[in-house]
Amino acid sequence: MSNNNYEKLGVFYLGKKYDISSKKTSNDELILYDSKDLTTHAVCVGMTGSGKTGLGIVVLEEAIIDGIPAIIIDPKGDMANLLLTFPELTGENFEPWVNPADATDKESTKEYAKQQADKWKKGLAEWNQDEVRIKRLRESADFVIYTPGSNAGIPISILKSFEVPSEEIMQDSEALREKILSTVTSLLSLVGINANPIESREHILISSIMEYSWKQGKNLDIPSIIQHIQSPQVSKIGVLDTESFYPAKERFSLITSLNNLLASSGFSTWMEGDSLDIQSLLYGTKGKSKVSIFSISHLNDQERMFFVSLLLNQLLGWLRSQSGTTSLRTILYMDEIFGYFPPVANPPSKTPLLTLLKQARAYGLGIILATQNPVDLDYKGLSNTGTWFIGRLQTEKDKERVLDGLEGASQTLGRSFERKEIDKILSALDKRIFVMSNAHEDGLEIFQTRMAMSYLRGPLIRDQIKVLMDPLRKIHKSLDPQPETVSTSIASSNNTKGQEKTDDNLRKSDIPDNHDTNKPGQRPTISPSISQYFIPINKHAVDIENIVYHPYILGGATLTFSQKQSGMDLVKDVVFITPVTDNAVPVEWQNAQEIDLKFSEILKDPAKENSLFVQPPPVVNKIEKYDDWKKDFILWLSQNNKITLYKDPLTQSLSRPGESEKEFRLRIGQKVREDRDESADILRKKYAPRLAAIEEKIRRAKQKMNIENDQVKQQNIQSAISIGTSLLGAFMGRKRTSNLARGISRSMKEKKDAQYAKESLESLNQQLLNIQSEFDSEVSSLNTKLNQQDDLETILFKPNKNDISIKLLSLVWYPSGQDTFSK
Repeated sequence: MSNNNYEKLGVFYLGKKYDISSKKTSNDELILYDSKDLTTHAVCVGMTGSGKTGLGIVVLEEAIIDGIPAIIIDPKGDMANLLLTFPELTGENFEPWVNPADATDKESTKEYAKQQADKWKKGLAEWNQDEVRIKRLRESADFVIYTPGSNAGIPISILKSFEVPSEEIMQDSEALREKILSTVTSLLSLVGINANPIESREHILISSIMEYSWKQGKNLDIPSIIQHIQSPQVSKIGVLDTESFYPAKERFSLITSLNNLLASSGFSTWMEGDSLDIQSLLYGTKGKSKVSIFSISHLNDQERMFFVSLLLNQLLGWLRSQSGTTSLRTILYMDEIFGYFPPVANPPSKTPLLTLLKQARAYGLGIILATQNPVDLDYKGLSNTGTWFIGRLQTEKDKERVLDGLEGASQTLGRSFERKEIDKILSALDKRIFVMSNAHEDGLEIFQTRMAMSYLRGPLIRDQIKVLMDPLRKIHKSLDPQPETVSTSIASSNNTKGQEKTDDNLRKSDIPDNHDTNKPGQRPTISPSISQYFIPINKHAVDIENIVYHPYILGGATLTFSQKQSGMDLVKDVVFITPVTDNAVPVEWQNAQEIDLKFSEILKDPAKENSLFVQPPPVVNKIEKYDDWKKDFILWLSQNNKITLYKDPLTQSLSRPGESEKEFRLRIGQKVREDRDESADILRKKYAPRLAAIEEKIRRAKQKMNIENDQVKQQNIQSAISIGTSLLGAFMGRKRTSNLARGISRSMKEKKDAQYAKESLESLNQQLLNIQSEFDSEVSSLNTKLNQQDDLETILFKPNKNDISIKLLSLVWYPSGQDTFSK
C-alpha cells in the first residue's frame, strides 16, 4: 500500500481518533501506541459485544509484527482466532471457520463464507491494510495452541512446575516462599482442599516437603510428593516432630486424595507434552518469536486456577533470570481476569500476578489484563497500571468501579481527574469505541479500533483447535526441541563408556569406574612430597555416611582465548580429572572429564574422618611422573580444548561461551531492539523542532488562507452589488463606471491574494511531507536492522601452549555416592 503512515518505529497501530459528539472517525488522525508504554502494563475493560476481544487481538497483532513473543491465557477460546489469518482473503479460506448457524436461511455456508471474506477484505482496505501485512503477521511468529489436560491442542506437561526453581528464586527467601505457597495452594485446590497456609496441616506439610526437597536440589512430582507424605524426610515441623504434628493415620486421607487425582481418568495428559518452560514457550528454533496460546475453556474452575497459578509462577521464575531492559521484551495477555485477581479473596493466582505487575516492568514484560466483569477486580493492585482501555459498559455499577480505578490511577500519577466529564464520555461509547488513558501521554484519547487482520469468528471448539494443531503434531511430538549448545568442546570420542551426554552435567556414571576390584579400606599412605586433595561432597550425595574415595589425577589450568581481529579476549579456568591405573600408560588425558569446580573449592581434607578409600596404584607415589603428566596435560589442552562461538555480521557481536545459537540470537535481537528504541527517541527529538515549526507555519497559513477566502467572498458580494448598481444606474441614465472598475480591481487582487495563500499552504504541506519522508527513511533503516535475519558465522578458538597456565596438577580423591556435579 502507498500510505502506510502507521508503520512507524516501535509503535502499534490501534485505530483512529473518534469524535464522540459527531460520532465520526478522523481519517487523518491515527492512534499510534508506543510499544515501550506497554511495559507499565494495560487493563482492557468492556462488556460483551464492546469489541474488547477485537482490541486485544489488534494489540497482539501489532506486537507480533514487531517481533514480540506472547503468552496468552485464553479462558473462553476467542484468542485462537489469531491463527485465522488468510492473506488471499477468499471464501474458500473462510469456509471451514465460519459458523454455519450465522448464515441466513436463504444462503449456503459457502455463500456466507464468501460474504465474510468480502467483508474482511473491504474492512481491511478501509483501514489501509492488505494481504501483504497479513502475510507478514503470519510469518513473524510461530503460533501454538496448548490445551492443558487435553490432546485437542498440544498438551503441556506440568512436571517442570515441581522442579527445583532457578538459582535466583532459591537465593531469594521471599520469592521462594511465594512460589511454594502458590504451588501448594493450587495443588490442594485441585483435590478440593481450600487450605489456609497458616492453619492447614496439609498445606504446611507439603510446603515443608517442597522446601526441604528443593533445598536438597531434588525435583518433585506428584508421585514423589505422595511418597514424602507417606514417609516424610522432614523430621520436624516447627518444634514438633512430624508424626506428632500430623500422624500417619491422618495423613492417609491426604495421600488418598492425591493418589485418586493421579489415578483419575485423563490426568496422565497433564504429565505429557511440551515442558512448561517459559523460554521455549516464547521462542522457537533460532530465536524466532513464538505465540503460545493456552486454551483452558475445557477445564473446570479448580483446574483452571491450578494451571494458571503454575504458569504465572513459572513466568515469574523465568523473569528473575533475565537481564533488565527498557524495551518491550514479551507480553502476557489474560483474556478474562475475573476470579484470578479479586479485591478481597486471595486465590493462588493473585500473589504471583501481583508480583509480576510490580516487578515485570524492569525486565520488559508487558501485561495486558482484560475483563467484562470490572466489579470484581483489585483496583488497588492495578493502581500503577500505565494504560487503561475502556469500552462500552453494561451497568452503572460497572461504570462506577471503572471510574474509581481510573481515579486511583490518576492520583498515583498526580493528575487531576474530571469524573463527571469522563462519566459522560463512557456513557456515550458504542461498539469498537474505546477511551484510552495512557500514563505516558497527556489527556484521554477516544478512538475506534482498526479492523483486525485475524478473522474474529468467536470461540473455537475442540475439533477446530485439533485441526489447527494437527500439522504441528505431524512435524514432531515436541514442537520446540532445544538446539545443541555451542560451548567449550572436548572430544566426545574420549568418553570411555561411549555414552552420549544428554546435558552439560558430569554424572557419576561419567567418572570411569576406577579400581572397583579393590575393596575400600583405610586411607592409604602417600609420600609427603605428593600433594593430594579432595573433591567436595556434593549436596546431592546419596548417603554421606558411606562415602568411598577413589584416586584420580586432577589437572587445573587457566586458558586464555584471544584474537584481536574478532575482539575475542576470554580467560577461563578449567578443572579436569582422569583415572590413574596400573596400565603401561597410567594416566591418559583423553579419558579426562571436566568438572564444574573452582580452585578455591578443592579441599585438603576428606569430608569426614574414618572415610573409606580405594587403594591407588603405586605410580601415584612417583613424584617425577607428575611432571610428565603435566606436559601431557598442556599438550592435550592445546589440541582438544576449543571454543566455538557465533558471530553476528550485522552487529559484529560474539556469542558467550556456553551460549546456544538460540540464546545468542535472542540476546542480540533484544540489544538491537533496545538500540532501535533509543535511536527512535533520538530521531523524534531531532525532528520534533522541525515538525513543530512547519506545523505552526501551516496553522498560520491556514488561518491566512481562510481570511483571504473570506475577503474574496466579501469582495465578490460587493462586486455583485456594484455591478447591479451600475446596471441600474445605466438604465436610469446615471454613470458609475469608476466605482465598478475599482470594485473589479479589488476583487481580482483579493483572488490573487487567496491564490497566493493557497499556494503557500500547499508549499508548506509539501515541506511537511518531505520532512516526514526523511524521518520515515531513517526509521526504515532502523526497522531493517531489527528485521534482518542474517546467517551467523562460527569462529573456532584454540589456546596456544603459551596461553595455558597450569594452576594445579596432583592426586585427587573423588567421593562416590554423588549423583552429579553441576556443570
